Amino acid sequence: MTTTDFAELHDDLRAVAADVLSRGRVVDWSTMANAGWVGLEVPEAFGGAGATFAEVAVVCEELGRAAAATDYLGSAVLTVGVLNTLQDSVVRDNLLTDVAAGTTRVATVMGDFTLAADGRLSGRADFVPDADGADRLLVLATDHTGAQVAVATDLLTVTAQPVLDQTRRVATVTAAGVLVSEPLRFIGNPRSVQHRAAVTVACDSLGLAEAMLAATVSYAQTRHQFGRPIGSFQAVKHACADMLVTVSVARALVREAIDAVAAGAAPEASEADVAVAMAKSYACGAAVEVVGKALQLHGGIGYTWESGIHVYLKRAVFNRSLFGSPAAHRQHLAQRY
Repeated sequence: MTTTDFAELHDDLRAVAADVLSRGRVVDWSTMANAGWVGLEVPEAFGGAGATFAEVAVVCEELGRAAAATDYLGSAVLTVGVLNTLQDSVVRDNLLTDVAAGTTRVATVMGDFTLAADGRLSGRADFVPDADGADRLLVLATDHTGAQVAVATDLLTVTAQPVLDQTRRVATVTAAGVLVSEPLRFIGNPRSVQHRAAVTVACDSLGLAEAMLAATVSYAQTRHQFGRPIGSFQAVKHACADMLVTVSVARALVREAIDAVAAGAAPEASEADVAVAMAKSYACGAAVEVVGKALQLHGGIGYTWESGIHVYLKRAVFNRSLFGSPAAHRQHLAQRY
């Protein structure tokens, strides 16, 4: 199955998401839970929709298109993805049920954490999305045997980190010998969570790039100079065409990466690994480029606070570095050859 196999369903989901996001840029946790976004990938047995990452990606693109401020990335997309990769247990099943119902917000923490044989967790992670204010934290750690595990706790130290992008909340999470309960074991390779994180941010960047392209074309059609729309000038036409090509390439790469993640391809598979790295590196870099051109083509109004372009620029720049910069992903690709 690919993203095109459910095009009609995705169009409906996209329309509903756009309607919800049109009511305000800030969308709280209860609104997303009531809309069914939080439980999209949660199995039906635990109160979810039993959908795939392809449906989640549709919502992520719309969140980027609206530059919405939500807890969706860290508390829904990553958390549900991790829980679905864990072995069945009472703790895991209860977390899935609570997340789907919207009663508990669980943020996923990926960093340098170790779990000692005596059950004490130590480590640190920076720029953790949506950890600030979460009810519980789901920490990915390495135990004393070298195996990857997940630990659910609310005993860690969370310190909010200020960033220029005001649509996201990130924090530093630290643990210094915190005693935790029985760790949760993975049934697959936990590296798949890193794939999911990278593609999610790429979807967000694709959405905001498409929004900036649409806004720029609309402005070029309505803004007049020398008695004619500025969109009739060759330089503006070429700039918009370049933006369209850039967005189209990003869309193709992101779609391929979404299919790889939704299909549950093993992280070791070269096709999935390459698809994710290419999507994250290109789409996130392209979004910064597209927003920059939008800023220029809007002229003086583009530099004002009222235009709102600065919100997209800050988000695009932060997305570019979140979960691996384009340079890091391209270096990873180069090492494969």
